[in-house]
Amino acid sequence: MTKTLLVGPFNRVEGDLEIRLDVSEGRVAAAYANSPLFRGFERMMVGKAPVDALTITPRICGICSISQSAAAALALSDMAGGGMAPEGLRVASLLHAVENIADHVTHFYLFFMPDFARVGYAGQPWHGRAVQRFLAGSGSGARAAVAARAELFHIVGMLGGKWPHTLAIQPGGVTRAPSLRDKVRIGASLKAFRRFLETEVFGAPVEAFAGLSSVTDLERWDTGDAGFFLQVAAGLDLAALGKGPGRYMSFGAYPEPEGRVFASGLWSDGAVAPVEMGSIVEDLSHAWMLGEAAHPAQGDTRPDAEMRESAYSWCKAPRLAGETVEVGALARQVVDGHPLALALAGEGGVRARVAGRLLEIARTQIALERMLAAIKPEAAFMAEVTLRDGEGVGLVEAARGSLGHWLTVERGKIARYQIIAPTTWNFSPRDAGGVAGPVEAALVGCPVGEGEDTPLSVQHVVRSFDPCMVCTVH
Repeated sequence: MTKTLLVGPFNRVEGDLEIRLDVSEGRVAAAYANSPLFRGFERMMVGKAPVDALTITPRICGICSISQSAAAALALSDMAGGGMAPEGLRVASLLHAVENIADHVTHFYLFFMPDFARVGYAGQPWHGRAVQRFLAGSGSGARAAVAARAELFHIVGMLGGKWPHTLAIQPGGVTRAPSLRDKVRIGASLKAFRRFLETEVFGAPVEAFAGLSSVTDLERWDTGDAGFFLQVAAGLDLAALGKGPGRYMSFGAYPEPEGRVFASGLWSDGAVAPVEMGSIVEDLSHAWMLGEAAHPAQGDTRPDAEMRESAYSWCKAPRLAGETVEVGALARQVVDGHPLALALAGEGGVRARVAGRLLEIARTQIALERMLAAIKPEAAFMAEVTLRDGEGVGLVEAARGSLGHWLTVERGKIARYQIIAPTTWNFSPRDAGGVAGPVEAALVGCPVGEGEDTPLSVQHVVRSFDPCMVCTVH
């Protein structure tokens, strides 16, 4: 006998996600992810001046606004045929990396780990520690993470003026040229954040965690909250839960004059290939959208006010060469070729995603320190860029994965603006071929206990992808 469950909300920041589950014999037989709130930022952009993208698109999200800002600035820069000043590009990437590493820590302490403090796990030997460290509002680990995050964001205040929704990143570079004194202050903030990571998160130097090269090495890690997570993961077999499509995509993170800090590419069947940007298509067959499937450079956003019965989400279904891909921290580290991430790629479940995020925290801290050391205060941080009619694309890596902005400007006004956010890739509905999106497919097989109306296993899978639904439906 098959029964249907409607579960949600999931997010602990905003809850615009519903998932319909078909449950048979105590397991999820099929899942349908619904993004139930249409916002329409892409439509707002039409008719606006090109520079308005720098003000409007960051307000898609209060969590990853620098990601949106960087994507918009790069799209405008691409359209203009110019580029950011080299040192401006470096500072923009530093700002972006600060936001992403803070986002990862927030996700781990405030969004993902609190689920293990639930009463449903009261019989587990580790439950008391989970309550002490991660219970919402009072957990000692959660409180330490919030304090460390606040101190880290002093960097954004110094270079960006404010967070969220800074206007510091522009098509030609950044508006604040950091002085030598600024570098010292930024270094102090990074040192304090490293201390938090090494005391609370890893219980060891970040280089030690970044140096792990196998699943065996990972399973031996037993210090800090990372070690506690691995203990929980082993007890609940989170390695086998929520396996993704096994295809990982990254647009490449943090562009610098020397290249991107984390590489771009598509990992599939053990090999990395370039991302064929022309093969991206947004399928609309199960979305409440009007029009035909199209590449985002030619796409449109026309909501279906009738909400036809054959559709079930405001989220489009992006596909790369007709296939689903997973994006996020694990995907970035797999594409970048890190040995531990490659070892986790085939596993591809909840443990792999969270471990990939922890790995990226360690590697990003090291990268931030290097990026800061490379900044030359005497250099120019802004290049002159003349905006003109044309097309442009801005590709970045937000904390949750690959983010792209595509725009067309005609007669000095935006004629088309399309965005594919990370959660759009991961939480897409079915396509015309009936192929489920990554999260929908990952949920199949999740155990559902007797009387569970919001299964714990389902929550772990969904949160391992770290959804941001306001970005999804922008």
